[in-house]
Amino acid sequence: MSWLSQYVRPKIRTLLGRREVPENLWHQCPSCQQMIFHRDLEKNLKVCPHCGHHLRASASERLGWTFDPGSYATIELPKVAADPLRFRDTKRYAERLREAREKTGLEDALQVAHGTVGGHRAVIAAMEFAFLGGSMGAAVGEGIIAAARLAVLQQAALIVFTASGGARMQEGAISLMQMPRTVLAVGLVKEAGLPFIVVLTDPTTGGVTASFAMLGDIAIAEPGALIGFAGPRVIEQTVREKLPEGFQRAEYLFEHGIVDRVVPRGELAATLARVIGLLTVKEVA
Repeated sequence: MSWLSQYVRPKIRTLLGRREVPENLWHQCPSCQQMIFHRDLEKNLKVCPHCGHHLRASASERLGWTFDPGSYATIELPKVAADPLRFRDTKRYAERLREAREKTGLEDALQVAHGTVGGHRAVIAAMEFAFLGGSMGAAVGEGIIAAARLAVLQQAALIVFTASGGARMQEGAISLMQMPRTVLAVGLVKEAGLPFIVVLTDPTTGGVTASFAMLGDIAIAEPGALIGFAGPRVIEQTVREKLPEGFQRAEYLFEHGIVDRVVPRGELAATLARVIGLLTVKEVA
């Protein structure tokens, strides 16, 4: 080795210090495996610029992408019993909740805000899949009810972004009770003559699909989203038949009339504004 590489270069590195390289500068698309620079991914609303795959997004990101800039505010959701059954599997439920709260910065798997979408008043409830798989327990049920009541109070449209693995097993029958409760909450909005719009994102399954997620006046899905009750593997094992290509994906459900539209994420805010406008046209006296 020369004296330049052996002595001078280490000396320069010591004097200048090592530059800290931020983590997660690059993300790999789970569909095409291409590497995407984090700023490009954020600019493209977490949609792969190479293949168009829609990566999962957080509840707060969805609120920011959908509401008019600077127009919205989140609300505090009702408090519920933290661990009503004192449930424990490989780990205590209370500990799982604590870890999920530290990871996401949320109290539970739902965030609710009110503001305007394309100038129209709206209340949005966005589910957070990173919080215990977006599972629906008492807190999510209470949050959906609070969102419905706020929409009625403000005479605003109610939009729900679903992202869930279903009912929360750690709350047993209490989680199952949220299915009829959320259905009744949707009824309040419809009785008031207000739009209820559901945006189905990846994944939407289980008790969420079996309750409020399929009751929208308009059902919109993101491209490639998995939407169903039981998973494809479970269905295949039950019916003992090979499922069709793309089964339970957004495009398959659109072709079979289960969802009304499949809308790319970049067009979603404008589409929601247009739909709200169409559903809230006042009759001319």
